Amino acid sequence: MTVPLDHDDPAKGTIRVALARIPATAPGRHPLGSLLLNFGGPGGRGTTSLAADPATFAKLGERYDLVTFDPRGVGLSEPVSCGGSQEVGDRVPADAASQLAALRAVARRCALHSGPVLPYVGTVQVARDMEVIRRALGERKLNYLGFSYGTRLGAVYAALFPRRTGRMVLDGVDTLGEPLAEQALASARGRQRALDRFLTWCAHRGTCVYGTNTRTAKERVDDLVARLDRDPLIGDDGSWFTGQDAVDAIATALYAQAAWPALADALALAERRHDPVGLMQLGGPTGPVPDAGDGPATVPADNAEAALTAVNCADDPDRSEDRAAPAAIEREIRDLEPEFRAVSEVFGPGQLGTVLACYGRPAGTDFIRRIDHPGAPRMLLVGTRGDPATPYEWTEETARRLGSAVIVDHKGDGHTGYGTSACVRGYADAFLTEGRLPHGTRACPAGE
Repeated sequence: MTVPLDHDDPAKGTIRVALARIPATAPGRHPLGSLLLNFGGPGGRGTTSLAADPATFAKLGERYDLVTFDPRGVGLSEPVSCGGSQEVGDRVPADAASQLAALRAVARRCALHSGPVLPYVGTVQVARDMEVIRRALGERKLNYLGFSYGTRLGAVYAALFPRRTGRMVLDGVDTLGEPLAEQALASARGRQRALDRFLTWCAHRGTCVYGTNTRTAKERVDDLVARLDRDPLIGDDGSWFTGQDAVDAIATALYAQAAWPALADALALAERRHDPVGLMQLGGPTGPVPDAGDGPATVPADNAEAALTAVNCADDPDRSEDRAAPAAIEREIRDLEPEFRAVSEVFGPGQLGTVLACYGRPAGTDFIRRIDHPGAPRMLLVGTRGDPATPYEWTEETARRLGSAVIVDHKGDGHTGYGTSACVRGYADAFLTEGRLPHGTRACPAGE
């Protein structure tokens, strides 16, 4: 599909957005048209996500054409890139001026490798692309199911086009109002909460390497991360495995409760045999993704990372001033560090590093921050109590901002509820297929 590069100035040219569609499998049963899906990110590819797991949406796919897309800047839709990793260190070192200069250099490298689309990524532009998708599909209103970052997209679409918003379900609800520093702190708190729930589960397992005392178990995980930062483990291939690598592996496993047994085994292997292989297998970078059609031969290996930063920065008007003295920025970061460590010794330091992610980049929009009761029809929001990525309080905050939402309070664990909870899926499918929406908050117990 072709969309304007800049929706406010179509004369600047066009870009192409890649879509995928699975036609309804039982179209004779009161067809409902098209349902647009976004699986999260920023930086997540819709086309590959739907292809990888169509079975989860089989009931919806009986009466809906399931449609998804790679948002602009992502995958096959004019992918952005920084020509490699954006890493410049987790925290501002003693030489803050060098660190900030490195961040500016990364921003320049991203602009060089991404081309003309980079200044026009961001949720507001993608939501306007979604309106073009609605028109191209011939739908009077947009019916939508969004997960994680996809909930931010849905909320922004509803704010921009309230009269074109149809049945909308947002699962794993993102924040609309917090600046990056507050998001980072909330993310550290949410991940620690999920880790604590995992350690409680592990303690009742009987074979947990940390025993049955959840308080000391938390301290031992803290110690593991600190120890690996001081003295990394060496893998069979000679690679180093640091404390930050362990943090990334743990965070990945916390996204799905089904991964908890593997995480417990991996931690036991690291503690008892000083072997990082289990943790290494829980997550890691992926290589270039082959293109399924015409267009670029590959998606850049760093596309997801580059798009995530670009979109989050485009969505956030707050950031350290480019012209501020390095010493002042260093002081700001060091003043924040105790608060981040108090929230989580494991996740706090790494999340603190994201506070400067937008340094050297253009200012973002304040549109999302200003969303307030846009007049969209009633919709369904799902929040999971043990979600490591989108804390439940963001569900409540977004519901207040939209002013037209019903909440399903999922008492379970993992990121989002639709794929793991029959109760959540029942509420979502009933609304999307029949228009039935409960009044007031509804609860879905863990495991149901």
